[in-house]
Amino acid sequence: MTESNFPGGIVHDLPADLESALAADSKALETWMDISPIARNEWICWVESVKKMETRNKRIAWGCSSLRDGKRRPCCWPGCPHR
Repeated sequence: MTESNFPGGIVHDLPADLESALAADSKALETWMDISPIARNEWICWVESVKKMETRNKRIAWGCSSLRDGKRRPCCWPGCPHR
């Protein structure tokens, strides 16, 4: 895995596909840079917890949309079990 230009979480590194989506969406990136490492960790784990690439892509798109709207955590998810 290559080193990211943007910060990841406390347990999870920022995956390349999520980083690319954030880089393409300045408003979502603005929120990403403002949230805590724990909150970033939740977003990353939520994206990575899927089994199908189709679902992962939907979560990245929905996540960027939510971050663009100022949401700081993924909704309706119990949280990262890895921390």
